[in-house]
Amino acid sequence: MLLWKPGIMNGGPRIKALPKVLSWTVLVPVLAAVLLVFTWGRGIGVLVQVLAGAVLAAVNHAEIVAHRVGEPFGSLVLAVAVTIIEVGLIVTLMIAGGKGSESLARDTVFAAVMITCNGIVGLALLIGAVRFHLTIFNAEGSGAALATVATLATLSLVLPTFTSSRPGPEFTPAQLAFAAIASLVLYVIFVITQTVRHRDFFLPLTSAGEVVEAEEHADPPTAQRALLSVGMLVVALVAVVGLAKVETPAIEAGVAAVGFPPSFVGVVIALLVLLPESLAAARAANRDRIQISLNLAFGSAMASIGLTIPAIAVASIWLKGPLLLGLNATQMVLLAVTVVVASLTVVPGRATRLQGAVHLVLLAAFLFLAVVP
Repeated sequence: MLLWKPGIMNGGPRIKALPKVLSWTVLVPVLAAVLLVFTWGRGIGVLVQVLAGAVLAAVNHAEIVAHRVGEPFGSLVLAVAVTIIEVGLIVTLMIAGGKGSESLARDTVFAAVMITCNGIVGLALLIGAVRFHLTIFNAEGSGAALATVATLATLSLVLPTFTSSRPGPEFTPAQLAFAAIASLVLYVIFVITQTVRHRDFFLPLTSAGEVVEAEEHADPPTAQRALLSVGMLVVALVAVVGLAKVETPAIEAGVAAVGFPPSFVGVVIALLVLLPESLAAARAANRDRIQISLNLAFGSAMASIGLTIPAIAVASIWLKGPLLLGLNATQMVLLAVTVVVASLTVVPGRATRLQGAVHLVLLAAFLFLAVVP
């Protein structure tokens, strides 16, 4: 299966294999769409595995289309597809109006930041260090990406807790509009920097410190294959958003049944959306391409904030009820420690298994406190 994130490769995504007509990436979206037709409005739950498979298939088809159109447009195709999935899951659950739905966007985006900056980074560093003893990456590119993530997280998730125009961790409409526009502008500028102006800052390095100028690429997909992926992408996205609405009671009931707080639904969404990136980062680390893993991690965090927050801001015009974005004290402490530790990790340009373990412990702390706040 192909897995890729905006701007992570040298000149485009590395494709191992393109889907065949009867591959799982075609069958799963069709199955999901059929289930959606038969379960819509009937309150009948479907397998969550089908929903997860539709998410993976959608990302796969978006990657194929991105490889066909090339950079920088390919990055935007994939980012928009992933954002539609994340926003669709968030909005459908918020419309359902379950307990904790007013803070679901915050919980999901914060979970995405913690999973990417601690889980994906930690896993990649640990795999790379165990296999190659020392991981080498570009400090300039990784540092710039981390600075952008920290700024986006502060603007969208920290400031609402301290603004005084409206009580509670909530922005006024003007403040929300400013945060959304600023987030989108920062994300676009970073994509241009990463894919056009300063691509050399984000090229992978080997364990010997040598720049990997080029990697083997599969030939771009044919126009017919790309059109098939466009059609299946649309089917998969519609199925994901629709099944999310159908599965809302099952997801919330499952979280409640195990005794977890309602905010853990946001963690479930983030884990589902970030599964492809996690697998891709692990494979890149196993090939001694830690820079690609870091690009995946920080790029995913930026997309989760820089594209999701503006989309949720627009959706809030029609959504009823408050939109709580501000983090609580525990979450802000975890975010601050994550930024400090990640800075100390990327500044030297190399890391050992110790840094990977530290990030994974921070992820474990986040998950534990999400269950036992």
